[in-house]
Amino acid sequence: MLTRIRNASRVQLPVVEMPHSKMKESIAWILKKEGYVAEVAVETKFPKTIKMKLKYEGKRSVIEGLKRISSPGLRRYVGATEIPRVLGGLGISVVSTSQGVMTGTQARKSNLGGELICYVW
Repeated sequence: MLTRIRNASRVQLPVVEMPHSKMKESIAWILKKEGYVAEVAVETKFPKTIKMKLKYEGKRSVIEGLKRISSPGLRRYVGATEIPRVLGGLGISVVSTSQGVMTGTQARKSNLGGELICYVW
């Protein structure tokens, strides 16, 4: 998912489409809420897909960078006090907690740790 978004923003595509999963849908809604993506739509017909309309400021993408932290080969777990700040607070970290997928600041406020999914700036 992150690679599709990264590649689409580099070639300035207006919309990126990807196969659906609950985790991807949660991350997409977080990106929408934080202002990195203009629109998110979930197609319910088979096969389910997620369409995201990317946001641009002139020729530059709003999403300057994406970095996956936890991978299937090496999972990264952090406690509530260990959640890192991305670029001194300019970016967001996405954390999968027991209460669902949320940003790092929300997890810190809720005193929840979990799997550190990715950074977005």
